[in-house]
Order: sequence, then structure tokens, then C-alpha cells
Amino acid sequence: MKCSYTVVALTPQQIVYQNLFSTAFRAHGEIVQSQPISPTGESWKTEGDQNVMAGEALDRRNIWEPSVYYALGKESFYFAGHNISIRESIDSYGALIWPGAVALCQFLENNQQQVKLMDKAVLEIGAGTGLLSIVASLLGAWVTATDLPDILSNLTFNLLRNTKGRSRYTPQVAALSWGQELERDFPYPSYHYDYVLAADVVYHHDCLEELLETMRHFCRPGSQTTLLWANKIRFQSDVKFTERFKSSFNTTLLTELPQQDVRIYEATAKE
Repeated sequence: MKCSYTVVALTPQQIVYQNLFSTAFRAHGEIVQSQPISPTGESWKTEGDQNVMAGEALDRRNIWEPSVYYALGKESFYFAGHNISIRESIDSYGALIWPGAVALCQFLENNQQQVKLMDKAVLEIGAGTGLLSIVASLLGAWVTATDLPDILSNLTFNLLRNTKGRSRYTPQVAALSWGQELERDFPYPSYHYDYVLAADVVYHHDCLEELLETMRHFCRPGSQTTLLWANKIRFQSDVKFTERFKSSFNTTLLTELPQQDVRIYEATAKE
């Protein structure tokens, strides 16, 4: 298992990923690194918060239904009538599957009359391994999956592996750094989506304001875009973000899974 660090030209999200994994590997006994520092020069987070995310990343016991089973570096699922094989990587939190993504996949599959993805334009932000985008594609959507540039290789691999010859449309992949060059790279209304999907994009990191800005960019007044956000609640900062999210959009709590601490929200722009 190897971990490499880039020391120049990092986006805030890349700093988040690398800081988190310095703790994950330290907990696993392979790499020791000093307390990470935020872009502002302050201590990035408490040791307790780090241990929560590191422990969750390295504890691969799966609490979901029997259709989900784990093998090192790979997870297999059954959604929308298809076996789905996901390649993971321990070198980035964006290359792991988190409970919010599985929960939202299950919700989309079980509520197809409520959320009709057939022939709809769908954008996923923070797509990670691509599981959610794969399921949306298999349900008939025209999907664009986005994440940081260094996540896209594994994301593309998983998308093509699981949708080729199966999906109505070939899913697209694009780089998107939250809050950066949104008007340049995704100008409205040229880039308009019926649905925006986000799963486990909120945890204790320094990009929450940029994330909310990105959500507002795609789900703006007059767009008629619906945002579906699923997240496990881990930290007090998650609760605070949820309150800001509710004040920014018209929101509905679609479902809550108490055992997993996962909530799924539907949101539309305030006109």
C-alpha cells in the first residue's frame, strides 16, 4: 500500500484528502505524519475527528443488506438488475465508497416513480468511485460524473466497466473543483441538469462554503433543478452545514436511516 503527496498547486479539496489519509495510514501502522495544517495555517481538525474518519475508512465491515459484500480493493453491488463491481483505492477518500452513496442508490432504485431518472440530465458532484452515477445511468439517466482531476481515472474506469452495453446513455466524466471557475467551466444555462446528486460530500473539511456555492450554482432560481443529497452525520459541522443547506433551498427530508445516521434530502431553489 503506497501513499504519495503532492506539495504544490493543491486545491483545498486535495489538501483535505491528503490530510485525512495521513491519519488513516498512521492508524493502520504504515505511515506516520505530523498533525496536518489547514490552508489558513491553523490545526485542521481535532485528533478525535480525524480518528472518526480514519476508522470509518479502514473498517470495511459492511452493515448494508446481503446484496453488498466486500473484498480487498473491490466492492460488489446489485442495483437496477445488474451486478456492479467497484474498484476502490486507499490513496484518497474520493476513491472509497461511503454509506450515503449506497443509501441514495437504494432510494433511487426503490422510488423510481417518485424520482424519474429516465431520459433526465443528471450531474453528480463529488462522484468518487462512481457507484451513484452508475446506478443513475442504469436507471436511464444521461449522467455527468464530476470530481477532482486526480479522482477521474478510477471514476472513468468504474463507469465504463459497469455501464458499457447496459445503459441508455454513455456517462460522461468531468473535472470539477467545488467553488472554482463554475461560470467558466459550467456556464448556465448551457449546462443545465434536471437532477444534481451528492452523497457523503459533507464531513469535517475546509470546503463546505465552496460546496454550498457549487450546489447553488447548479440549483438556482428558474432552473427547475432538483438536488438530492445523502449524508452520514458524523460531526457538529455536518449539522451546521445542514442548517445552512436548509436555509439556502426549499428542502424536504425524504428518508432517514437512524442505524446508519444517514439522511436523504430533496432540495429546490428558492424563487
